[in-house]
Amino acid sequence: MDILEEPEKIYDLKKRTKRFALDCIHLSESLPTSYFGNHIRGQLLRCSTSAASNYRAAKHAQSLNAFIAKISIVIEESDESEFWIDIIIEENMVNNTSEAVRLRNEAHELTSIFVKTRITAQKNLKKH
Repeated sequence: MDILEEPEKIYDLKKRTKRFALDCIHLSESLPTSYFGNHIRGQLLRCSTSAASNYRAAKHAQSLNAFIAKISIVIEESDESEFWIDIIIEENMVNNTSEAVRLRNEAHELTSIFVKTRITAQKNLKKH
């Protein structure tokens, strides 16, 4: 990762979730073409891309309640991504384990960010 990308990683969640989805797509392409590998590939593709697309949808929510609902989906999908990447690591399914570990950590960070985002949004909802 280029040092110039660090601020983008921290502050631009739209780009960050998209990058996460693209990186998960690349990771999934390196999985074995077995029944198990294909299953994990499909699961990881669905949840990582869903996290990114639902975050985009949340940014355009028409109400705070709709935003909270979409962010809740993002939380579920990023957490599920972490789960599948963890399985990939534990089962030694890829040669580049360091990239899988990086993605697992990214999934965890994104989940934490979105949990805090939801908590803040829920507090703001109670104020109104």
